[in-house]
Amino acid sequence: MKVIEQLLTAAGIAPIAGVDEAGRGACAGPLVIASVVLHDPFAPELAPVRDSKELSENKRETIFDLIQNCAKAISVVVVPSEEVDARGVHAANLDGMRRAVLGLNVEPAYVLTDGYAIEGLGLPNLAVWKGDQVVVSISAASIIAKVTRDRIMRELDLEFPEYGFAGHKGYITAGHTKALEKHGPTPHHRTSFSNIAALIHK
Repeated sequence: MKVIEQLLTAAGIAPIAGVDEAGRGACAGPLVIASVVLHDPFAPELAPVRDSKELSENKRETIFDLIQNCAKAISVVVVPSEEVDARGVHAANLDGMRRAVLGLNVEPAYVLTDGYAIEGLGLPNLAVWKGDQVVVSISAASIIAKVTRDRIMRELDLEFPEYGFAGHKGYITAGHTKALEKHGPTPHHRTSFSNIAALIHK
């Protein structure tokens, strides 16, 4: 799992930042991007760190605190739904990744991202296929992004309880679709997504 980070560290390239996002495919709620620099990606206490999608919600919350304690720097960018609509999800994601890296309080020597290279970053960076599964720093960023976004969606659930945001977190489900058909979209729904646009232009 740690081969890429081991190769970079062996070459004297450090610190390493991992970057990942949460909420790219959701039709409601923000896009959240995190960048994480770990003191030591190979530390034994980080053994539970893995792709956030492989962990239960409770486990992610526990590991979130662990990462906070083991990180040299963490930067989180929250991109609201209206910005996702205005720029498009991919452009908003890339810009959020740049902002997350540049928001770190230490400058990384190298940046590893999940799936997409960061154009125009000005730092050496590499897009890693399934990076959240094979790079500890990216896995850590995936957990920070996911937990941060889930907390936001639980807050939105208190404001809009009829939509069930605490459960589906803004992704398309049968229950979410039913709520949209009954109540219409909230200001936090992404109007650029086809299912929301179809409701608006009915």
